[in-house]
Amino acid sequence: MTFVGPGEGRLASGASGVGRMAEPEEILDAACWLLGRDGPLAGRRLVITAGGTREPLDPVRFLGNRSSGRMGYALARAARDRGAEVTLISTVSRPVPFGVRVVAVETAAEMRDAVLGALAGTDVLIMAAAVADYRPAETAAQKIKKGKGSLSLELARTPDILAQVARHRRAEQVIVGFAAETEDLLANARQKLERKRLDLIVANDARRAMGAPENQVTLLDADGTVEELPLLPKAEVAERILAWIVDFLGGSNVQSVA
Repeated sequence: MTFVGPGEGRLASGASGVGRMAEPEEILDAACWLLGRDGPLAGRRLVITAGGTREPLDPVRFLGNRSSGRMGYALARAARDRGAEVTLISTVSRPVPFGVRVVAVETAAEMRDAVLGALAGTDVLIMAAAVADYRPAETAAQKIKKGKGSLSLELARTPDILAQVARHRRAEQVIVGFAAETEDLLANARQKLERKRLDLIVANDARRAMGAPENQVTLLDADGTVEELPLLPKAEVAERILAWIVDFLGGSNVQSVA
């Protein structure tokens, strides 16, 4: 027996409190989790990252990007629907998929720590988040005031999460990365695939993908296979990526070994 809700808010009696029926979307989400528990990824542990990191400049400003987190959340639902135990490391606040554990982070360093902390017990890591390459070298303690002249910022490199994952991963772990590019898409994606020792990379044009509900991607794997997908809703792109993962793992329900 599984309980969904109750919600909190205005009740039929006119009072306000706990007792509202759960929203239909939440009930449907719970049903998807229940129906998928014995799916092809049952017993597998997946860690997925979502959103764009925020690197603080002062108490009210940050350096960030246009990532909405839609792709990461769609991947979490698709993995959950196939029976996986999913941890979603996210920088954005979106409705949490039923049955998915969410770890909230903000900066690239926090995401690095969360990913490496979960890596030992993970079968599949999908790095869908848009992680900043640079951060302000110093964070001002107070809001930076507008002056008469220009403002110069010194930037420092953020940690390369996938490079650190490559040093700590087990041989049997599956690592999927994303390449958001604005030029030489496939060439840059192949270089990243090889440099970061990935099993699969999802290449997309950053100008079209970030913040949009749809995406057009190309899947490149370590064996040299290239699959170009048409423009699809991100939920469908997630289905295609998870189908590749299930096929790569052989569709088995092998229990994860930490």
